[in-house]
Amino acid sequence: MILHLNILLSANITMKTNKSLLSLTVASTLALTSAGVSAAGFQLAEYSSTGLGRAYAGEAAMADNASAQWRNPAMLTYLEGTQLSTGAIYVDPNLDVEGTVSHPTFGQHNASSKDFANSAVIPNFYLSHQINKQWFAGLALGTNYGMETELESGFAGSHFGNQAMIKTVEVNLNLAYQLNADWSLGGGLRYVMGEGHFGAVTPNHLPSTPTPITGGVLPAAGSTLKYMEGDDTAFGWQLGTAWQINPDHRIGFTYKSEVEMELEGYATGVGFGLALANAKDSGSMTLALPATAEIASHHQVTEALALHMSVNWTDWSSFEKLEAVLNNYGTQMVKVENWEDNYRFAIGATYQVDSKLAVRTGIAYDTSAVSDQNRTITIPETDRTWLSLGATYDVSKALTLDAGITYIMAKDASIKESRGYDSDDSAEKVGGQFVGTTTGNVWLIGVQANYRF
Repeated sequence: MILHLNILLSANITMKTNKSLLSLTVASTLALTSAGVSAAGFQLAEYSSTGLGRAYAGEAAMADNASAQWRNPAMLTYLEGTQLSTGAIYVDPNLDVEGTVSHPTFGQHNASSKDFANSAVIPNFYLSHQINKQWFAGLALGTNYGMETELESGFAGSHFGNQAMIKTVEVNLNLAYQLNADWSLGGGLRYVMGEGHFGAVTPNHLPSTPTPITGGVLPAAGSTLKYMEGDDTAFGWQLGTAWQINPDHRIGFTYKSEVEMELEGYATGVGFGLALANAKDSGSMTLALPATAEIASHHQVTEALALHMSVNWTDWSSFEKLEAVLNNYGTQMVKVENWEDNYRFAIGATYQVDSKLAVRTGIAYDTSAVSDQNRTITIPETDRTWLSLGATYDVSKALTLDAGITYIMAKDASIKESRGYDSDDSAEKVGGQFVGTTTGNVWLIGVQANYRF
């Protein structure tokens, strides 16, 4: 997630509370640092290596293994006995930004940064259990949202943002009921732990000492303009249903609620008051993890060949602005966002080569969560195309192994900051206007083991 400026004076914000529970959970279960450039905004799609191989096509209608509950809890009703799935996906984003910064006083400067989105390993764990012929339960650990970007030291556009991170860990408790041979229902409680930080610094083309200007003092080059850090825990929910039209065709639908997080901690920096130049003030910032929905289908075309399709929607239009609410210095506008809803379209296929080996492939198109006007440096959000391959090998009747690989092509897109909002205009007055282009791609490589007891 991005945090650019609404400042003219130097600001340095840090938010941080309740890290013991989150740190313990991350270290002992998932230990993840997520690079959220594989789906729209700071959303992550990488919940299983099985689905990765078909570009996550048809997921709300798929029941390959215990990981199926993550996208649709109703699919638990297709899993017999007790099943366990666990694995990890390596995310290697390669994002570049190139442009120039023009300042009326300090001239024009090259503003480029290579490979500024950090790589990550995203682990997962799933357990399903058939209680009786109609009732099924499941436990899932993974993540739906995460990102980390860090622009190069000396980046000339750093006054609009030079680093951003959001990290979430999610635990689901799911329950499903099979109404009859045709219909299944499922739901779950989501417990989300999250933390984040966001920062910006004055670029190196400014003077090395503070400089008086009209309306204030221009901070020296290398000064921290803004840095925020905090964490929170919150609850959400999910619902899903599956319709088995006939033995060869199935449709699934699922919905995940919005999860509102209140990142709490403290703030420091003269941008929020002169007294905070070397002091701290407690504060918070609301971050909405948006609602999502998916409709998907599974079609067994022949005994060996199956096709899968899905359409996903994410309510990114709920992400309108970022505001810091400080205990002593009031509400401070951090950034106007004005994101828009995102859609994802995917189609995939699975082919059963023999009794032990299945191969799969898929293609997907992920639309951007921002308009051209609202694209920013720290998250250079743009359209993406997914190309995927994968396979499953049956080691025994109980144990199967999955592997998947995906190449994501990000559409080249322009960026201009300021975008016309007051917060951007203030940042432009500090370091100048940025005009440039973002390019990039992402590699995803995943492995997974599944066991039936």
